Amino acid sequence: MIKKIARNTAIILIPAAAVAAFLPYENLPLSLLIGGLLGILNIRALSWSIEGIIGTSSVTMKMLFFSQFRFVMLALIVVLLAYLRLVTIFGIMAGFSVVFSQVLFVGMRNAGTTEKNS
Repeated sequence: MIKKIARNTAIILIPAAAVAAFLPYENLPLSLLIGGLLGILNIRALSWSIEGIIGTSSVTMKMLFFSQFRFVMLALIVVLLAYLRLVTIFGIMAGFSVVFSQVLFVGMRNAGTTEKNS
């Protein structure tokens, strides 16, 4: 499912970044792509954490630490890139939004197909 999300996100973000290159906003294309990349990496890490939780009867300290570490690293990367003016917050949020909308759409499609198969 994550591969479908990544593929759909790339199909949307690459042309969007190409169009954004012609807009008067600095760093918008790069911001869109970095936002999408960070969103996909976050979803992959979340998937890894959930798979680890499903395999155990309780949440381990390792999972809790990794969850907090992932959030802090994501925030640090976004703040650092914005501080250095390499990205725009609007572009990062747009990239995140595309990834999370694809999570919803792909998830709904998969839920509909498993519901029909049951």
